[in-house]
Amino acid sequence: MLAYTAVGNVFVWIVWITAAAACLGTGVLVVTRTNPFHSALALIGNLGSLAVLYLLLSAEFVAAAQILVYAGAVMVMFLFVIAYLGGKADAPWIGGRSWHQIAAAIAGVAILADVLVAISLSAGGTLKTEADVTRAFGSPEEIGRLFLTDHLLAFEITSIVLLVAAVGGVVLGSHARRTEAEADAESAEDAA
Repeated sequence: MLAYTAVGNVFVWIVWITAAAACLGTGVLVVTRTNPFHSALALIGNLGSLAVLYLLLSAEFVAAAQILVYAGAVMVMFLFVIAYLGGKADAPWIGGRSWHQIAAAIAGVAILADVLVAISLSAGGTLKTEADVTRAFGSPEEIGRLFLTDHLLAFEITSIVLLVAAVGGVVLGSHARRTEAEADAESAEDAA
């Protein structure tokens, strides 16, 4: 029985390391690809590897929601917006360094510093208390209770932000199509 448990622990570690490496690798691909479709596909891989990590935490419902809602529905919406905007989606990144790239570098350094502080505190023994994970962790009942009590405001703000993002994508797409039509009309007038 002890050998079976040891083999099971080794398998869990292999799956965890593989999923964590896939999560980090696809996360890097999301921000380094210049083609928005490639970034979106890398994000789907990232969400899938996060679902595997949720399964290792015994949060089956969260893992299923991760795949169905985020990797499925939300990414389909992202791909529709990318297809709607067309080749103009890359335009803000063309032409050298922009404030987006500088802000992204600063945010990356801040996150790295935060991770290093957490690791050093953990290694120093400051974070020795274990989290209180009950059997209800990740269950639909517990998630619903948290969303509708402790995190109701954040949940509603997130839904409003997603709605504004969808409307903004449609407005940007219609504006881009309108300026292309105006440019085509002007070139037709110049040719005549």
